[in-house]
Amino acid sequence: MKKQTFKVVIPARFESVRFPGKVLTKINEKPMIQHVYEKAAASGADEIVIAVDNKDVAEQVGRFMDNIEFTDISQPSGTDRIREVLENRGWSDDTLIVNVQGDSPLISPTSIDQVGKILQVNTDADIATLATRITKVEDFNNSNVVKVVWDARGNALYFSRAPIPAQDGYAVYAWRHLGIYGYRVHALRTITSSGVVSIERFEKLEQLRALYMGLKIKVAIAEEPHGPDVDVPEDVAAVEDILIDIASER
Repeated sequence: MKKQTFKVVIPARFESVRFPGKVLTKINEKPMIQHVYEKAAASGADEIVIAVDNKDVAEQVGRFMDNIEFTDISQPSGTDRIREVLENRGWSDDTLIVNVQGDSPLISPTSIDQVGKILQVNTDADIATLATRITKVEDFNNSNVVKVVWDARGNALYFSRAPIPAQDGYAVYAWRHLGIYGYRVHALRTITSSGVVSIERFEKLEQLRALYMGLKIKVAIAEEPHGPDVDVPEDVAAVEDILIDIASER
């Protein structure tokens, strides 16, 4: 049987409520989006597309890669941008697409591969994602650290910015959701054909729309550690320090 490959789409939206223009923020002399691209390029993806909605982002991205797709600035989410990319490019229904967030400069190429493989192996899964154990109580209580719980078969039950499960369960079962997704084309079309649902609006987490609509999200524990994403300007210095430490160890 021919091995099924996957494509990576990196939504690079310029505007951000908490950190406008963050995809172009310099991290150790490179725009953040370039760090993300380099991690994706080191994965097993057969194609990488950066979805942009701003000419300045397109100009910066064009300096290190040329597979760019302009998407409508009015798209409400990264998932909608990916839907626009797949329709514009005419990707077939059996295409597997990994969404790598544009604010994840420390994402591991291994994690990108892992998400693609989850869908290859679990043919009943509509969406795939990763989690890692929470080891600090301040992360457990941090609303920027999204938590996830799942069932005995590895299917997501709920995602929340709140500390879940309850505080008493923190030391036993507290998992951080990593913002990377693998999608089957039908799942992307299902999600983006629906409007925002109530639990999604309350939590500000679009993956809850998929659960609300009955899609199966397979969760796996990340094979490699995952550093912090860049949510607010204060996160940049921490990411820079980690990258410097990684470089010094080589």
